[in-house]
Amino acid sequence: MASYKLLNPENVQLSEGRDRLFEEVETDRVSLLPRRLPCSITTSLIVISCLLLLLCGGWLVGTTFWLHRPDTILPHKPPTPVKAQETLSTVNDTLAKSRLRETCSLIPEVWRFDCHPERGAVVTRELCEARNCCFISLSSSDGIPWCFYPPEFPSYALRSINDTDLGQSGTLVKEVKTYYPADVMTLEFESRYESDTRLRLRITDPSSSRYEVPISVPIVTKKTESPAYTVELSKEPFGLIVRRSATGTVLLNTTVAPLLYADQFLQFSTALPSNFIYGLGEHRSSFLHNLQWDTLTMWARDVPPMEKANLYGVHPFYLVMENDGNAHGFFFLNSNAMDVILQPAPAITWRTIGGILDFYVFLGPDPGSVVEQYLDVIGRPAMPIYWALGYHLCRWGFNTSDSTWDVAKRMRNNGVPQDVMWNDIDYMDRFMDFTYDPINFAKLPDMVKDLHAHGQRYVMIIDPGISSVQPEGSYLPYDEGLKRGVFIKDAEGKTLIGKVWPGLTAYPDFSDTATHEWWYENLKKFHEQVPYDGLWLDMNEPSNFVDGSTNGCPSNNLENPPYTPGVLGGLLRAKTICTSAQQKQSTHYNLHSLYGLMEGKASASALIRILAKRPFVISRSTFPSQGMYTGHWLGDNISQWKDLTSSISGILTFNLLGIPLVGADICGFSEESQEELCVRWTQLGAFYPFARNHNAFGMKPQDPTAFSPLALTAMKQALLLRYSLFPLLYTLFHHAHAQGYTVARPLMFEFPKDAKTYGIEKQFLWGRSLLVTPVLEPGVDFVEGYFPEGLWYDYYTGDSLKSTGEELRLSAPLDKINLHLREGSVIPTQTPNLTLGASTGQALHLFTALSDNGTACGDLFWDDGESLDTFEKNLYAYIVFNVAQQTMTSQVLHNHVEATYVTVESASFYGVKQMPSKVLVNAQDTAFTYKSNQVLTVANLSLNLNQNFTISWM
Repeated sequence: MASYKLLNPENVQLSEGRDRLFEEVETDRVSLLPRRLPCSITTSLIVISCLLLLLCGGWLVGTTFWLHRPDTILPHKPPTPVKAQETLSTVNDTLAKSRLRETCSLIPEVWRFDCHPERGAVVTRELCEARNCCFISLSSSDGIPWCFYPPEFPSYALRSINDTDLGQSGTLVKEVKTYYPADVMTLEFESRYESDTRLRLRITDPSSSRYEVPISVPIVTKKTESPAYTVELSKEPFGLIVRRSATGTVLLNTTVAPLLYADQFLQFSTALPSNFIYGLGEHRSSFLHNLQWDTLTMWARDVPPMEKANLYGVHPFYLVMENDGNAHGFFFLNSNAMDVILQPAPAITWRTIGGILDFYVFLGPDPGSVVEQYLDVIGRPAMPIYWALGYHLCRWGFNTSDSTWDVAKRMRNNGVPQDVMWNDIDYMDRFMDFTYDPINFAKLPDMVKDLHAHGQRYVMIIDPGISSVQPEGSYLPYDEGLKRGVFIKDAEGKTLIGKVWPGLTAYPDFSDTATHEWWYENLKKFHEQVPYDGLWLDMNEPSNFVDGSTNGCPSNNLENPPYTPGVLGGLLRAKTICTSAQQKQSTHYNLHSLYGLMEGKASASALIRILAKRPFVISRSTFPSQGMYTGHWLGDNISQWKDLTSSISGILTFNLLGIPLVGADICGFSEESQEELCVRWTQLGAFYPFARNHNAFGMKPQDPTAFSPLALTAMKQALLLRYSLFPLLYTLFHHAHAQGYTVARPLMFEFPKDAKTYGIEKQFLWGRSLLVTPVLEPGVDFVEGYFPEGLWYDYYTGDSLKSTGEELRLSAPLDKINLHLREGSVIPTQTPNLTLGASTGQALHLFTALSDNGTACGDLFWDDGESLDTFEKNLYAYIVFNVAQQTMTSQVLHNHVEATYVTVESASFYGVKQMPSKVLVNAQDTAFTYKSNQVLTVANLSLNLNQNFTISWM
């Protein structure tokens, strides 16, 4: 058996090669417990003839030395493991139990890893010790496990290690079975040094092929030459220690708890180098996760966002800010149901019920680089079609095409910008896909034509459930799908029937390419009737109004696994289909959380074929790589101030997860939205990357025209502001697509050395330059915001403030959202119009926020806004702006005809310290204005965007 004690030299394998001399690891570390003098055998002990002390003395020496060893580098780190010096074969003996209990009492509470995680079970000492684990009951546990692993819990040993072309491979062997059935006793370990900043680690069963997630990841054939990390291997028990070479920081240390690998229970734990961890979607939580024994369950589920519940999507990726300002990331490539447990040690445990252990470590070292490296693996987000960045308006309960149309007309008549009109399921005939109500929505095709005539677009909802009870020959999507075998089958091979909005339904199997073709054909036929422009994918977890199917589910280990993670409802089939259901690529047990990704991929592909333009698809359920195909909205929120606030955490998290086209329902989905809330939400929503107002059936209208003239004006101003910033937003999406950057960005990404930014979730940046500080409380006309050290400028006035890294109170009347430009930035804006199509031909205005030394830079990406792969095909213009020594230079790095249609009409420079005597534009004298707050403005420029120019002052 294994023992989690101090590593001896013979128990550590360095990553550089198997023939190298073993070296001791971390023998100079300080324990978490107060130091105590080691025991010694004295004359008095010899006199004492107690057999118990003679038997235990040697053991106590080792235990005491282990728990009180000095640790000078990671004071929070637990003792590291060593080879067991004896087994637990006598655990049932009274003496051994007593000895085990004394050992257990020395393990600090924060380092106790749960040995009995089953929910609903009353954990007793007998149950716990039957698993060879420690049991200590607590009067108030606050999540601290009562049953936890002892130092000598059985685990794997590294029996052989070999160098490979990519890194190393080894054999892991376990001698003693654990408490879950079908233990895999022999494993294969593999490390792949894929790049200087990316390490891949895999643990598999060499005797049996197991399910692996079917998404494309990079294939590397050669080990990188200069990795920014080292990998150290503990031999017995087996464990991994990954360090950052530059600083020595331990990024991964799996020796803190045993590795478990059974057929339906795989678990490993690692210490974390700090308390600052982000990601791990999709959950309703703070942006910075709580480490106080928080369990995050991952299993796609149809449920309105709530705390402590598994939500629509699954994203097993986290980012950690280290204490020195560096950052790293971790991605667990697994789609089975899982629990992720955070504890205050700090440490994290991954507990999944299928697949393999396949994970990546990303070295950063800054947080932006971590996300870029993650997206290098899962794929970068698609470049959105331009109108996707406009304002979208929807509701469940328009009820007729006339009422939908009327709202669009009211928006136009009131001069409120709007690019897209949406319909929820009420447009359908009896809620069936690929139909529209011939009575209430008879004018739908005409309405869509009118939207197009005004430069607007139409998006419709579509659910995966296909009605299965229509008379034969009357509903071709089902008839043809049944004939072609595209539906998910139950365990007996029959079409699985569930229940959703249209009643009894079958579910397309999007893991089958034949289903993609059937999906495309139905979408194409419906587009010939209603020329929609985009798709809204709802209910694609997939949702089911009955648990499993109308015929129930079989009683087997897929439906009732030995361990069930903490899914809402307690069963994997709760509000979805049977996990034993059969799909083309595997069982639903394995593929469930991929359903939204696979449907999104099929839908995006179909739209490309139908429209020959960039596809616009918004999906409720998501999985890593989803950003390549769809955007996401945060689901059925509530019209409450707390939902307004929490939306920022959701937006920032999904930008980390590679889905930057994300937003929450503006003004809230369910319950009535009050006027003040809707104004403040529209102001914040104007800075969501994806901005859509949507509300529920039976609720009062909440589009901007439904409120008072004062509120309407405030919301209109916010939306016009968004439209004026379109050139900036579009350029940010280009960088997300081309380089893997975030769009809505946490402050810590730009200020990683400022620990005060690590927990900020009520402010955010667009890119590196524009700071957004929204009002998130009722009845106030001010807002407090944090300003990292440096020079900041009020976006509207150019007034400057110099911060030392402090929180400031800002005026925020009802018609204002606070925006500030960061020093050293240049951002392009445009004169706004009612649609982005009309706006994109308008003249540009450049805002420059000078640094203290008078420098600044920015850029602009421009293309036709809708063609496929313009960046990849070089069909774009790219211009950079640089300011130094009182001169702005515009340099066209890549030209394209689209840029010739746009002119730069004016430029404002914030922070010009003295009034210029003259201003030159391309060496020609030009009129200018200069204000006492050090703002220089030059107008009437008419400069062609596709040509280099200079603006200088003296």
